[in-house]
Amino acid sequence: MPRTGPFEKHIERYENWFVRNRFAYLSELKAVRVLWNDCSPSLEIGVGSGLFAAPLKIEFGVEPAYKMAFLARERGINVIRGIAEALPLKDDLFCQALMVTTICFVDDPLASIREAARVLKHRGHLVIGLVDKESPLGRRYEVEKEKSLFYREATFYSTDEVIRFMKQAGFGNFSFSQAIFSPLEKIFGVEQPISGYGKGSFVVIRGTIGKS
Repeated sequence: MPRTGPFEKHIERYENWFVRNRFAYLSELKAVRVLWNDCSPSLEIGVGSGLFAAPLKIEFGVEPAYKMAFLARERGINVIRGIAEALPLKDDLFCQALMVTTICFVDDPLASIREAARVLKHRGHLVIGLVDKESPLGRRYEVEKEKSLFYREATFYSTDEVIRFMKQAGFGNFSFSQAIFSPLEKIFGVEQPISGYGKGSFVVIRGTIGKS
């Protein structure tokens, strides 16, 4: 079942997080841009309110939360209501797909990644951004999750776990970018992302799908 309750009830608090933590958000966006290609058509799975899709010029989004989908549409995204494990889309449609902090909210991460593979064209890319559960921020979120409106029901994964899911779904040729090297309250400017993973709390993984 989609974990949409907090995102329907507390959408203003969700949007305000990105205002309060503007430099962290822009650092994450910059880390995604490193691995994002300019190609069309593209898709964000779990598009939320469109805060990543809009600046990346992603045309289409899938989102289960009604109020989030409404905001994303206002930001110019063509949004379809649906869940990551059963995308309401045909096969082989997109050159690229994005999932940012979505993997921790799905019921079945492997099924979600396999669905992304299904709707991607041959040699298409899936880009996943996540808070690594083994990072300082990931450990902090895990400890404080019972107090969090949004992460209370989240299941955090490590980068290696997500890579394993992606390999099982047929992805290879991986690239990595990372950001968020300080506690959120101590980020006073946009961070420069670096390649690899293991240093930054926010990790971006890009994999390529090969189809026969």
